[in-house]
Amino acid sequence: MHIAVLNQHHNTPDCPATARHYTYLEYLAQKHRVSLVASDAWRRTCIAENHTWVPAGVELHESHVPYENKMGITQRLKSFVGFAGSAFKMTMQLQKPDVIWAVSTPLTTPWVAAQVARLRGVPWVFEVQDLWPSFPIAMGAVKNKWMQRRLYKLEKSLYRSASHIITLSPDMTEYVVGLGISREKITTNYNGTNLEMVEAVQPEDVEALRQKYQLQDKQVVLYAGTYGRANDMPTMLQVIESLAGEQQIRFVFAGAGYYEPQLQELAKRVPNLLLLPPQPRTEIFKLFKLSDLSVVSFNDLPVLATNSPAKMYDSLASATPVLVTNPGWTKTFLEEHSCGWFAPAEQPAAIAQKIKELLAQPQELEAAGTRGAAIARKLFDRQQLVRQVEKVLEQVAR
Repeated sequence: MHIAVLNQHHNTPDCPATARHYTYLEYLAQKHRVSLVASDAWRRTCIAENHTWVPAGVELHESHVPYENKMGITQRLKSFVGFAGSAFKMTMQLQKPDVIWAVSTPLTTPWVAAQVARLRGVPWVFEVQDLWPSFPIAMGAVKNKWMQRRLYKLEKSLYRSASHIITLSPDMTEYVVGLGISREKITTNYNGTNLEMVEAVQPEDVEALRQKYQLQDKQVVLYAGTYGRANDMPTMLQVIESLAGEQQIRFVFAGAGYYEPQLQELAKRVPNLLLLPPQPRTEIFKLFKLSDLSVVSFNDLPVLATNSPAKMYDSLASATPVLVTNPGWTKTFLEEHSCGWFAPAEQPAAIAQKIKELLAQPQELEAAGTRGAAIARKLFDRQQLVRQVEKVLEQVAR
């Protein structure tokens, strides 16, 4: 089977990003012909050199289109349109594939897949990583009502055009079903995590980090990810400052993004915030193993409650329980499996109080972590999740 993959945001485990598709492509290329159409933008974020830019056997067709998380709306739009144009040309020039797999975001990528699929008579699969255009509209990036209606119409037409739809969370699936799309046409495939990287972390690796950052006898609360405008960073800044007097608590933030200057300024003023640069996948699991609790925070917007945050999966696999701030499927899942807790987004006092309460129960934290690791091995192993995607692609190709 020849699979053409369209993904503007391709990256590797050496980048400070989830690298879900790197794992999937690595598996698929062992059994199928895989052509990847991608941007080179994330090359500049590589922190290590442990992996080739694409897995062995993957044919790379790369466009030189810049992209950064710090970009403004206009710059991002130019990046999305630029990639769409080059991706259309490259995908049309490929030897005819059996199936096209388009990874959104942004919505322009599945739009390209739909056009090529129609022109070349090829079925295509739409992977929904975030709900677009609901997300940018909710964040205030698209204010024009006429444009909003046009984007929602485009979104619905793409769902109808696709032969199959892959979503990353149950709430995303329910959203798509709510638009009148048959449930049989949708597969929920969790974002997942790399269990082999978790298992590679040794106790001495964790202890070395503890010594390096002087975290002996400290209770560590980890935030690992983007300091973006959707991640409720102003609230987290207040939480950290309000707990500055708790000498045994240390917040460790590892990442980058829009609110990085504010976090750097806070780290100079308070003793309880350790700010680290972005980490490659192999290193981030050491931090999760080191931590007593991790936080997954988003703004109080319904569309963000559908998210499938990589840091939640990474944390659970590392036996570190999770505190989430959105009342969506993640809250329900963590409470159902007793491996995490909820505190309401944009309420710093409530989040700070919940963190204090949880850290005062180390035995319960440990037990929740053990339960989380067990459920991660059962449901979130990417080496198993990719087989579900492979089956979808094979069925569509037939």
